[in-house]
Amino acid sequence: MFGVLNLNKPSDWTSRDVVNRVSRLAGRRVKCGHAGTLDPLATGVLVVCLGPATRLMPLIHQHHKTYRGRFLLGVRSNTDDIEGELEYLDGKPVPNRKEIEAILPEFTGTIEQIPPVYSAIKVNGERAYKAARRGEDVEIPARTVTIEKLELTDLDEKSFELTLECGTGTYVRSLGRDIAQRLGTEAAMSSLERTSVGPFHVDQAIDVEHLNREVFESAVIPPLTALPHLPRLVVDQQTLQRLVFGQKIRVTDLEIEESLLQGISESDPIAVVDEEQQLAGIAEIREELLRPKMMFSAN
Repeated sequence: MFGVLNLNKPSDWTSRDVVNRVSRLAGRRVKCGHAGTLDPLATGVLVVCLGPATRLMPLIHQHHKTYRGRFLLGVRSNTDDIEGELEYLDGKPVPNRKEIEAILPEFTGTIEQIPPVYSAIKVNGERAYKAARRGEDVEIPARTVTIEKLELTDLDEKSFELTLECGTGTYVRSLGRDIAQRLGTEAAMSSLERTSVGPFHVDQAIDVEHLNREVFESAVIPPLTALPHLPRLVVDQQTLQRLVFGQKIRVTDLEIEESLLQGISESDPIAVVDEEQQLAGIAEIREELLRPKMMFSAN
């Protein structure tokens, strides 16, 4: 089995719970893994890779993601969401739409963000949340993240809602927390939906709770669908065989369109596609040579 699933994770399920459900349906011999964790509170798109497609997970991680998050105002949480210990604060200002929208540009583009203490980030070789659960002080350094789009989509006296498009590594919990603090208050995330991961959208996702043997096989998507951001190189059977055997091939020996070469930098991943338009592997061009990085088939 070689493909991916676009699943809609329900709240209160961990990402591991979803993978376990898929594993039971796929069978013990099929390796399964998800391409991007969602917290138990969150819902929405979870891309699960099957078989050799698990090797593509780092490439799928590169996709931008979109989210819709809700944040309770005047609430402080040790986890930055309502799953943690909550402290309701009196006397904090309730920002209006104009005030929130005025500062959103400060949180758009390339920004510095401190992830939540209760996160899977490793600090001194250990997941931060494990040390936090023991009551230890955890210092997580700021990291650079990219917010492409950020919009205030709803606001009432108790909460506000953001929709955003962001790069990998962004913590939406932290974003809501930081925006509230910038406005002189606090906020804890009460809900989060991941609405897309690259080409995978929530309105096309299969509800995990409805995933059964009857729909499982028809739900598997060809792995090439997960890589629209990569340049594609169609090769004949002989060239494919050489790549599978680990051979490097001179670019001048291949029929490659000049336009394709112009858009590729050294070591950029390239999707190698066979004559049947199926993903056969990932390669790169270095020193005028096409070099295989991971190959899946020589059929």
